[in-house]
Amino acid sequence: MRILIADDHETVREGLRMILDAQPDMKVVGSVSDGKQAVEQVERLSPDVVLMDISMPGANGRDATMQVAQRWPSVKVLTLTRHGDGGYLQQMLEAGAAGYVLKQSPPAELCRAIRTVASGEQYVDPALTRGASSPRAAVPTKPSTPLSPREVEVLRMIAWGHTNKEIAARLNLSVKTIEAHKANGMRKLDMRGRIDIVRYALLHNWLNEA
Repeated sequence: MRILIADDHETVREGLRMILDAQPDMKVVGSVSDGKQAVEQVERLSPDVVLMDISMPGANGRDATMQVAQRWPSVKVLTLTRHGDGGYLQQMLEAGAAGYVLKQSPPAELCRAIRTVASGEQYVDPALTRGASSPRAAVPTKPSTPLSPREVEVLRMIAWGHTNKEIAARLNLSVKTIEAHKANGMRKLDMRGRIDIVRYALLHNWLNEA
């Protein structure tokens, strides 16, 4: 797998290069310090996977990810960041990232994430889902009680990062009605937070739909 690293810290880039080049199935073909350079090098080097930091000078990771996803859909962008907040996860998935892994995670987790997105699957760092709620079973793939079309619509828009107020305006409903649909859908799916909604959306490919 040909890998491009985009991170504004040289020490981080060199450390990642050492870790990845030591893997029998990986080779770092380039490293850059900002989003603009990342887009330029994707065009020049044709990597399989781009490790993309979020906070970088010039074009940030989200903007660069959007450009890569639109121009080279076969190139997989894996967000590599210290940000464990669910809001960043949503933004990067919406921008077109195939996965999200934390810098705090061990190297083995990063390698697993790279192999996962390179194979065409999506990946979210387990530390994010563990932090979303107390330990429990994974979010079910099917609700105990079927979701209504409106509940699906509201949860899908929440997964895309829209606020209750924005959803209410789009659907011409009151904020209280949106909150009710959200609460009902989350109850049926045994969800406890926004990250659970994003996980469910990933399982059902909601974030890949137009």
